[in-house]
Amino acid sequence: MRLLRNGSFVARVLAPAAIICAFLLASAALAQDSGAAAGTGRGKSPATLQPERSGQSEAPEANPGRPTVSTPATLTPVGYIQFETGLLAAWHSAEFSSQTSVGEVTKFCFLPRIELLAATNPFAHSDTEPNNAMGDTLLGIQGIIRPGEGPRPTLALSYFGRVYSGNTPDLDIGSAGNSAALLASADVRGFHYDTNYLFNETVSSYHVRRAQFGQTVSISHPLSGRFGIAGEAWHFTQPFLRGEAVGTLWAVNYNARRNLVFDTAFDRGLTGTSTRWEFLAGFTYLLPRRIRLR
Repeated sequence: MRLLRNGSFVARVLAPAAIICAFLLASAALAQDSGAAAGTGRGKSPATLQPERSGQSEAPEANPGRPTVSTPATLTPVGYIQFETGLLAAWHSAEFSSQTSVGEVTKFCFLPRIELLAATNPFAHSDTEPNNAMGDTLLGIQGIIRPGEGPRPTLALSYFGRVYSGNTPDLDIGSAGNSAALLASADVRGFHYDTNYLFNETVSSYHVRRAQFGQTVSISHPLSGRFGIAGEAWHFTQPFLRGEAVGTLWAVNYNARRNLVFDTAFDRGLTGTSTRWEFLAGFTYLLPRRIRLR
């Protein structure tokens, strides 16, 4: 996190601006009638926003990656922008006693098998110095290497690179300058699972680089009505602490609409070097206007 503290002007200025634009776009879209379905929308300009047209097709469906650590191997609908916004409150970690932060992940799938991602922490408040600061900003790409259906898993590869390093205290799994992952997702007997195998390059404040490995598995199941539940187990090595971070997360989601999902979760660290408690709450919103690139 500290290696790129004096990041470029573009990263420091445009990253917060991008987050503000994301919130404004989501808020504006929420005010629209989401009951209309997404139309085929053949725009004439190279890149135009195509409005929904009721009666043509079903509304697009969000594909939430939050609040679990695991990321789905499947992608968001092609041509739609998805926002994943959340609040994280954490207690008793290696670098702080308490911290509250805001996170934002923006996804855009421009081809059936390729998705672009941007992740940032625009604000964090900690009980240690610095008390108020901006976290990291990362850009990534995810691609499906084998599509699946039902019990046959979808397999994907992803990569994230850090473009701006904030100076907020790290959680138990640290901060990766570069991260690669193998992802798998499938549905088996009414249950859905996402599992990730992560390979990270972590960097210390002294510019020392170490390899970090992680594994996650999340299993979810629908409940009555529009609710769903998920349970997760995760593990990361801690090369600078010479420890192992292990935890379990439990989440409940509410599907307000096909393109809007609210969630809440808590995470319990199970080792001495894990963050003891984490509480998460937020939403996933798929902008119901398709972007036509041609």
